[in-house]
Amino acid sequence: MSIRLRLTAWYSGILFITLLAFSLAVYGFVHLYTYDELKSRIQQQYNKIRPVPTINEDGSMGFTPDRSSTMRMEEADLYVQSYTYQNERTWLSDNMRLRGLEFEVPTVSKAKKEQGFKKKNVAGYPFIVYQDFVYTQDNQIYGWLQVGAYTGSVEKTLARLKSILFTGSLATLIIASTLGLFLARKSMKPIQTVADAANQIQKGTDLSVRIEYDGPQDEIGRLIGTFNGMLERTEGFYKELDDAYAAQRRFVSDASHELRTPLTTIRGNVDLLHKIWAGSPSERPDMDEETLKQIVVEAVGDISDEAKRMSRLLSDMLSLARADTGQTFEKDPIALQPLIEEVVRRANFLPRKAEWHTGDLSVLNGVYVEGNRDYLQQMLFIFIENGFKYTPEGEVRLDVILYKGQVGIRFLDTGIGMDKDEIPYIFERFYRADQSRGVTEGTGLGLSIAKWIIDVHEGSVEVVTRRGEGSTFIVWLPTIFAPPLE
Repeated sequence: MSIRLRLTAWYSGILFITLLAFSLAVYGFVHLYTYDELKSRIQQQYNKIRPVPTINEDGSMGFTPDRSSTMRMEEADLYVQSYTYQNERTWLSDNMRLRGLEFEVPTVSKAKKEQGFKKKNVAGYPFIVYQDFVYTQDNQIYGWLQVGAYTGSVEKTLARLKSILFTGSLATLIIASTLGLFLARKSMKPIQTVADAANQIQKGTDLSVRIEYDGPQDEIGRLIGTFNGMLERTEGFYKELDDAYAAQRRFVSDASHELRTPLTTIRGNVDLLHKIWAGSPSERPDMDEETLKQIVVEAVGDISDEAKRMSRLLSDMLSLARADTGQTFEKDPIALQPLIEEVVRRANFLPRKAEWHTGDLSVLNGVYVEGNRDYLQQMLFIFIENGFKYTPEGEVRLDVILYKGQVGIRFLDTGIGMDKDEIPYIFERFYRADQSRGVTEGTGLGLSIAKWIIDVHEGSVEVVTRRGEGSTFIVWLPTIFAPPLE
């Protein structure tokens, strides 16, 4: 059973119980009030009757109500009957004689149990009768007095009331159930929409589905808002995951390409050396010893260079694999001035065509960062080597900036530069600007590794570049200030 049907059943059941209790209360109140009022009226008139003793023809004593009392009760539509036990004579009021009515009179032994109000049926007519003994002055029973009222109209009124309550309750229940089902369907419609959207997402891959809702921000409104927010986050996660898969596929493809080239070179040179030294005389090239020696030296040099290139590539890929697994490294307070001065000194021996300049590093005296010396040096060398690599002529410069608790290490070159729209991609693995791809040696992993090192050190990097005018990288790291070094 669906929720809306269960809600309707619950509403209808509660309404049925409420209507039943209300109808019973109304009917009971009207019934009690009507009969209490009638009984009170009969009781009052009964108490006003003054029995008049009479002497019958046979000398026995009897009694009859006084004339004024009986006339007053007849006007009040009450019926009076008296019975004398000694002579077994019955006296009836005029309205009873005219209608041919007579109440049943019990024996003295049974009458003791019949005292008070009793409902009777006389000649097919319903009556309520108050009856009791009549006593002599010496407290002897000598008669039975009954005063009754016709209750047919009361019974009809109560029956009509019962019919009205039953019909009204039934009609109210039907109308309320119909409206309840309508309202339940209307109120549950947004939830059905949520279910349809979830089903659509389950069957397909469209996470851009959103539920349109312009109703009040009640429980359902908050549910739909939460569901839309969940869809938005799921869509974001899906896109990130899809981008990650695409990046992984691109990484595998680029890595395969980068490894294939040195392996092809190594294999070609190995085949050449094999032909020279192990091949048949007919396969050996017809060259003098000096020429063969030169070819062998060049082949071995190529193999060595490609092996070093593969070693660097595998080392870089290992660093990135560590980054992917979330590995970090131990960090300690590092004095920046001696660290950067050492890197600057060693950078003088790197191959380059551009001029190498440094700014004033004395401002770093007493400035520390929380980091790892080896990885910080690797990051600095990556930016310096990139500057040398992409600056065939001009200048490469390193200087530092202190600003609001951070140190900025600036790498500036006047090399080939790149377009601004390439900046978001330069830290991706194996990415190299089109202008440098295939022209400048490199694997395209250096900046990815540098970005990982900067992130682990809780730093950031800024890039300013223009094609043909060079590039500027500023690495910002949080600092720890200490007394100046001696």
